[in-house]
Amino acid sequence: MPVVLCTSLDPHQERISGIEAGADDFLSKPVNQQELFSRVKSLLRIKSLQDEVKTQAAQLARWNETLEARVREQVGELERLARLKRFFSPPLAEAIVQGGGEELLKAHRREINVVFIDLRGFTAFTDRAEPEEVMELLQVYHATMGRIVLAHDGTLERFAGDSLMVFFNDPLPIARPAEQAVRMALAMQQAFPPLGREWNKRGYELALGCGIAQGYATLGAIGFEGRWDYAAIGSVTNLAARLCAEAAGGQVLIDRKTMAKVEDLVEASPVGPLNLKGFAQSVAAFTVAGLKPAG
Repeated sequence: MPVVLCTSLDPHQERISGIEAGADDFLSKPVNQQELFSRVKSLLRIKSLQDEVKTQAAQLARWNETLEARVREQVGELERLARLKRFFSPPLAEAIVQGGGEELLKAHRREINVVFIDLRGFTAFTDRAEPEEVMELLQVYHATMGRIVLAHDGTLERFAGDSLMVFFNDPLPIARPAEQAVRMALAMQQAFPPLGREWNKRGYELALGCGIAQGYATLGAIGFEGRWDYAAIGSVTNLAARLCAEAAGGQVLIDRKTMAKVEDLVEASPVGPLNLKGFAQSVAAFTVAGLKPAG
């Protein structure tokens, strides 16, 4: 509240005492009424401005708190998105973050198509090549295959040296997972020859083998705080890995279930039955030569 002192005492001494006591203005008696009203109006304008400044400061403080909260929330979302992008394509990771879809990462059971690929001749290559050459090959190989995985909406479980495991239909279901898996494998086989020719010039024979299987698995995030992976556990992953091990360079082997889903899409012929490690009974398999002509 603005305060105006009106006094007939010693102006100099009273002004000092009044200001020290907290007065905003000082008038000596006799008081001129017009001057008093002018002083009061002036002080009220100042008071109004001071109140407005305080209100704006309080509002700014609230805005800052809201902004800080939003920044913390966005930073949290970016961190979640960065973690999810290790497993999923960027569009899928963003959809999971926006929808609060970390529930999808909890353990659950679903039918999936699993794709295993690895390099034929890689062991002999590592025995002869320098470590720097091995790293160079893996960087180019991983980058090329990784782009194809993302382009086909696959979920990358892991890179393990020359091996690569991808699955389809999880964490979000897709319309034709078997078709996506086969299309991805064929795209990888088509993309590999230029890489193989480049390394053949250096005296190394490398080729790509691929196995695809369909079946139920338990899926979810595994690991510990600071290092999580998204994994698929089940015999379907073992079957895909065994088919991959049986595949020759440039070959795509698929199991019976996958074949039933893509028989109208691909040119394929039976192989086997195969006696695979870890499977008590022989397994029917098919080699995929390519896609059928359109129309």
